[in-house]
Amino acid sequence: MKIEETDLKGVYLIKPDIFEDFRGNYTEVYNIEKYKAAGLNADFVQDDLSTTYKGVLRGIHGDPKTCKLVQCAYGRIYQVVVNCDPDSDQFQKWEAFLLSDTNRYQVYIPPMFGNGFYVLSDVAVYSYKQTTYYGDARQFTYRWNDPAIGIKWPVHNPILSSRDEPESMKEEENARFYFGK
Repeated sequence: MKIEETDLKGVYLIKPDIFEDFRGNYTEVYNIEKYKAAGLNADFVQDDLSTTYKGVLRGIHGDPKTCKLVQCAYGRIYQVVVNCDPDSDQFQKWEAFLLSDTNRYQVYIPPMFGNGFYVLSDVAVYSYKQTTYYGDARQFTYRWNDPAIGIKWPVHNPILSSRDEPESMKEEENARFYFGK
């Protein structure tokens, strides 16, 4: 397993070892001792899966308390992580990763970072571990196409949920950040 620092301080790209033979392959996707030895000391309390279809973009969401470990268990996605901490010197900086069921890459995302993804395959199963129970922390959402951030998505007209539609962000036309539950 290789654990690499990314350009975003506190965000790591994890490249698990994949063992293959004539039967298929095997990948260890989590080992607390290896993660803690690398300084990733999150105490995960909940695992979640979401299934999403091609063309869907799940927007930039996060919260001030939750650390996440995400991966694409099936399919292929374009994963984006954004620093959403206004006190950070990397505020609104972002990085993208290609996650798939063949590379088995994972991304470790600390609190105050938003993350979202766009599905490139016909269907994708997104897996994430988190350090808080869903709904325990006030979440924030950034517009997927916020010009102040300038994310370069591989799509111009994605399928969005009502939560990620610009009109639902706030009353003001140019609002890009809100807290909700």
